[in-house]
Amino acid sequence: MSVQFNHTIVGCLDNRVSAEFWADILGLEIRGEWGPFIVLPMDNGVTFDFANVPPGTEIHPQHYAFLISEAEFDTAYAKIQRYKLDHWADPRQQGVNEINHNDGGRGVYFLDPGGHFLELITVPYGGWPA
Repeated sequence: MSVQFNHTIVGCLDNRVSAEFWADILGLEIRGEWGPFIVLPMDNGVTFDFANVPPGTEIHPQHYAFLISEAEFDTAYAKIQRYKLDHWADPRQQGVNEINHNDGGRGVYFLDPGGHFLELITVPYGGWPA
């Protein structure tokens, strides 16, 4: 078997709120709960398992980037605007409420309810392989 990324745990203040937010923005369905986790599967089989952090624990923001189609970007970006979320054209939070056009595609950065940095791109960094 080849090495494959399978899942990661996303620390949250409220795992239901965060999981439902990600599912809505990405147009995905929550799989259900497994122990303390709310499981959100991606189309490639990877899952994000949302878990509440212990009370009083500070969340250390992580960065999660998603490669999506142009149509999915349109839908997700409309939701970002509907939520009235601050968003940026780059990870340094410059280009406020703008998107980028890196590598001939589109990209945007924004925060989830727990403070994690989410990125949506329509073309991988460096462009599509020739």
